[in-house]
Amino acid sequence: MQYDVFNGDADGICALLQLRQTYPCESHLVSGVKREIDLLKYVSSNSEDQVTVLDISLDKNRTYLKNILIDNSTVLYVDHHFAGEIPTNKNLTVVIDESANVSTSALMNKYLSGSRPLWAAVGSYGDNLRDLAMEHTASCDLSADQNMLLEELGTYINYNGYGETLSDLNFTPQELFRLLEPYDSPFDFISDCSFYFQKLKQSYENDFSKALLQKPERATKTSQVYILPNQSWSKRIVGVFSNHLANKNPNVAHAVLIKNSARAFMVSVRAPKNRKFGASDLCRQFPSGGGRKAAAGINDLDESLLPNFISKFEEMY
Repeated sequence: MQYDVFNGDADGICALLQLRQTYPCESHLVSGVKREIDLLKYVSSNSEDQVTVLDISLDKNRTYLKNILIDNSTVLYVDHHFAGEIPTNKNLTVVIDESANVSTSALMNKYLSGSRPLWAAVGSYGDNLRDLAMEHTASCDLSADQNMLLEELGTYINYNGYGETLSDLNFTPQELFRLLEPYDSPFDFISDCSFYFQKLKQSYENDFSKALLQKPERATKTSQVYILPNQSWSKRIVGVFSNHLANKNPNVAHAVLIKNSARAFMVSVRAPKNRKFGASDLCRQFPSGGGRKAAAGINDLDESLLPNFISKFEEMY
């Protein structure tokens, strides 16, 4: 059996799109909401299985990966999050780069000899890596309006992945992948599937308008902390709103928190766009924290740890 395990955001979906458009096959899709990254726990493998893992931290899946390799499955692992020590195994192929200005979609496009630059651009736009996205479109002779359309699509796909549970999303990641899969060109998807594109767009704009009304809870010259209400719209918009804040104030670090029902906070951190460092280092100091240098998060920050988090956040930036 072929397992395709992928982050439910734009980068994970667009990385898998490139691979399966180049090498089509029947596969069992494994994904979840953006913050569910220990996805290899859902893979029950044997020696005949092939497993592709995209855009989820190896460090957070280390035990599950070890068990899969013990079963003699072959694994392709492509990612840009903190990995820690990478296992050495003849059945494991690793394409991992933790640099601040790289995406899993870009790594996949390189792995495929540059054959899918438009989907690599969409995934990179979704990860708020605009310069990287435009590097992929530079040779495609696109207009400014076409680049903007790809950025919109990447933003909406990314937005769709955020939520506490799958019920918060407009589409499950698997559903959205299947909608996109037949289209070699993102522009053909936008044209042929305008209903789905407009559904994502309208939902995004409605949620984003609510986010824009929020004011920072704390602010210094170099950092801002927002606390959004515990509602479905805020859980859907938190990642894209964090990216918006980072783009709007590129010299300022941002932390956007949502209080959940378990006396804890979900946290999104964005390093300053002009100084992309430290986000994963900060978040990994707390249970359930992780990510990459420019963008990271904590799934469940106990409210008793909030003062400590804010102190370390402001000290970091």
